[in-house]
Amino acid sequence: MNKKGVPYYVVAGKRAMNWHKENIDKMKKCRFDTIAVHGIYSMQEALDFNQGSIIEPIYMSTSQTYRDSDEMEAALSYQIPTWCYSRIANPSMYYYEGVLALLESYGTGIDASCIGTSSGMAAIQSAVDAFLVVDPKNPKAPMNFVGTCQVYGGTYQQFNVRKDQEKAIEWRKVVNPGNIEEWASKIDKNTRFIYGELPSNPSQSFFDLKKVADLAHSHNIPLIVDSTVATPALLRPLEHGADIVVQSVTKSLFTSGFGIAGAIIARKNITTNIDNDAMKADFCGYLKLLPNRDNGPSISPMNAALAMNDMKTIRMRMDVVSRSTMKIAEFLSKHKHIEGVDYLGLETHPLHNLAKEYMFLVDSEYDELYGKKVNRYGHLMSFRIKGDAKATRNVFDAFQRIYRATDLGRIKSVATIPAISTHQQQGEEGRKLAGIPMNLIRLCVGAEHPNDIIADINQALEVLDGKVYTVTYPEYSAGGASSATLK
Repeated sequence: MNKKGVPYYVVAGKRAMNWHKENIDKMKKCRFDTIAVHGIYSMQEALDFNQGSIIEPIYMSTSQTYRDSDEMEAALSYQIPTWCYSRIANPSMYYYEGVLALLESYGTGIDASCIGTSSGMAAIQSAVDAFLVVDPKNPKAPMNFVGTCQVYGGTYQQFNVRKDQEKAIEWRKVVNPGNIEEWASKIDKNTRFIYGELPSNPSQSFFDLKKVADLAHSHNIPLIVDSTVATPALLRPLEHGADIVVQSVTKSLFTSGFGIAGAIIARKNITTNIDNDAMKADFCGYLKLLPNRDNGPSISPMNAALAMNDMKTIRMRMDVVSRSTMKIAEFLSKHKHIEGVDYLGLETHPLHNLAKEYMFLVDSEYDELYGKKVNRYGHLMSFRIKGDAKATRNVFDAFQRIYRATDLGRIKSVATIPAISTHQQQGEEGRKLAGIPMNLIRLCVGAEHPNDIIADINQALEVLDGKVYTVTYPEYSAGGASSATLK
């Protein structure tokens, strides 16, 4: 065997990296929809490596073979790009991470990177745990982090139970995120990061991104933002000063519902008081090569490829479902059986004007249909029934078109009662802090015609007028049918 030596592979690896960088730089000059459709997969790669496939192939292999021991040494010491093992990297994951990094940093001039994870919760854990490490200069110092209490129920449990109760890492809850002084009052020298979710699930909380980012940076700590509900089609937190974005890609980005996926997208050179140069320079690259290599929360190649396919239409989908949700919210706001509607698009919402400063349909000013920047507020909303928990359940149980599930972001409309599902475990006190009463129904509007969803909601609300419905559905075990009467 004619061995080439480690330096040969290092030089070849650098050439490959430069070529990929040039391709990504070209893609950055394209519009959002073009990036979503093509990502970082190129025609040259299709022709040279993938039998001419015009869609990113699914690489199901667990590992990569090497030409010789020198190439293996160069790869496993991270001197050259490698797909050494799919717990760390894989071509399908690479394409997935590349398109998300470009979409979240679109139009900002920010250099960002991404790491895919097995779920949104894995993304949150990976993002925050990197900062919750012992300070070698002060190993006994108590750690804390500051974050809104208006977050997804799983996030609440991860912070409140897994961090605060089990590890004594204090979560300092911000109850009123619109009050910048409340944020400031929670921060001290042992605070590792600030965390927020906006718009929040399900209560539609919002905060001033720029002000909170500036506050975080004044204390030399990063701002981490969960932007799952908005998606990069409506909001890109990096543009407004956030250091790190987490996405439950499972939701709106992966709208078909065929799999679970998550992602972390971070700007290069983040702000942090952790003395770790590699983490500061490229947060996601650091996670990929070190902590997540060891902990193993990576996304599967199949889910990465399926999610990428759904992402290709994210801008147009978020436009359609946002407009439909607005129409449904306006209908509900006038209904006699509705106590209140939580949707940032409504001018009556107390946070409407703030959200209006941040939430826009990307590239609408270049769209022939609009020709100007237009606000869009997403497809997640909540409404409160006039009545008690039983009345709320009766309305919920009467839906015939809207699916009852603890999910959101689907192409089909889905609803849940957060107090008995997504936010049940955080308890009554936690739900009260987050503004989640028992009479709240969360609705995520899909791509159906909005009039059909309005009709389904309207007939379900008629239960409160005493109308009786008989709903027929298959038995779980027998394959026959049974019925339930709703009144």
